Amino acid sequence: MYIYFCGSIRGGRQDLKIYQRIVKKLQNYGQVLTEHVSHDDISEKGEDATLGGDKAIYERDMEWLAQSDVVVAEVTQPSLGVGYEIGQATAMKKRILCLFRPSSERVLSAMIRGAEGKLGSSVFQVQDYKEEDVEGILENYFGELAKN
Repeated sequence: MYIYFCGSIRGGRQDLKIYQRIVKKLQNYGQVLTEHVSHDDISEKGEDATLGGDKAIYERDMEWLAQSDVVVAEVTQPSLGVGYEIGQATAMKKRILCLFRPSSERVLSAMIRGAEGKLGSSVFQVQDYKEEDVEGILENYFGELAKN
């Protein structure tokens, strides 16, 4: 299974440690195409420009998104890029799991919260979680996927 993980990069790296926990757990279920999102060496400025710049990053990520079987997005830290990836994944009719921590005292965008279960044949879920529960939530989610 190919998994596309979304997490904020240029929108802020405050949740990096959580991204690392999520990616580590996701690796039990398949190949995480975007594991670099959890790397310590990527700052809010983004990836190294030697990769070919923003256009190359966009093209690579859209290829990975098309290749993926499921998208897991940590959406607590607002990010234009994550929102865009979710929109593209929806258009591609991908299975999408959005993870949000209410303890952040942020309010999740209505465009994400309101989309749950309303996107045609796309399977779109939003799961509120506490940091200590994230591995169990992923176990349950991927356990259900394996049944179907």
